[in-house]
Amino acid sequence: MAAALRPLSSTKAPMKHIRLRFTLVCAALVATLLESRRAEAGLEACGDVHVEAEAHCEVEVEGGCVAQCEPIRVEAACAAELYAECDGQCRADVSIECTGGCQADCRAMCDVDPGSFDCRIACNADCQSACSGSCDSNDSECRAACEGTCSAECDANCEITPPRANCEGRCEAACEGSCRGQANLDCQVDCQAGGFAMCEADLVGGCEAQCRRPEGALFCDGQYIDYGNNLEQCIDALEEQLDAVVDVEGTASASCSQGRCEGSAEGSLSCAVAPTHGPGPAAWAVVCFLLLLAHRRRSAA
Repeated sequence: MAAALRPLSSTKAPMKHIRLRFTLVCAALVATLLESRRAEAGLEACGDVHVEAEAHCEVEVEGGCVAQCEPIRVEAACAAELYAECDGQCRADVSIECTGGCQADCRAMCDVDPGSFDCRIACNADCQSACSGSCDSNDSECRAACEGTCSAECDANCEITPPRANCEGRCEAACEGSCRGQANLDCQVDCQAGGFAMCEADLVGGCEAQCRRPEGALFCDGQYIDYGNNLEQCIDALEEQLDAVVDVEGTASASCSQGRCEGSAEGSLSCAVAPTHGPGPAAWAVVCFLLLLAHRRRSAA
């Protein structure tokens, strides 16, 4: 599972003309970031958008970024927004047949390796199996609405389950979310269909505007993530939910190892961090992001 992030590029001072080399100690900054991180329930900081467990995420700026701001690339973000609008009118009862069959399959899977069982992944896999029956294969908006509905219901139900719950408790939550999502799929798909055109127009404009801002626009598997003003929190949430590895590439260069970041103003910045039980990959991404930002501000002064 991996995510990649490309930080901002400066338009004030061409980096290729700068020959400054620098070394910064990052350990204190990492500690501060870790202390300030807050747990995210699902992906609220990312607009509650549906993101696959093995998604590839990156931050784009200017040039190629604006070219990615097209209707098909904002469908996932629209589905998340429209789900919330339609939720009040799509509250079908969950069938006992669905939960019974789901829990039997879920327990069989969880009992094999309880430690690696993930409520959200199991819930989404079961719920999204119904998407093919609700959507034509070439109807991407329907598919986005279906996946967004499953993701929202699974996040809501799995979030209230204690992490150390046994297989019975985790499967109960996973199947409740899956079956609730399936019960409301047709209603959500029909309800959301009328709002996609307006939502897409709004988000395409928002995407283009975000591309022109210093922090850039965030995309996961090509889909625009409407993170608002919460880029760092969104990165943290992606790490929390996806256990992401974060690579950073830009117009300065740097390397991070054992609490130190070293870099130069030439080449490309790249920090790759493998999953560990220590500082998370997203924390390193923010460290390198701030490293590049501080350097550019110093260069522009």
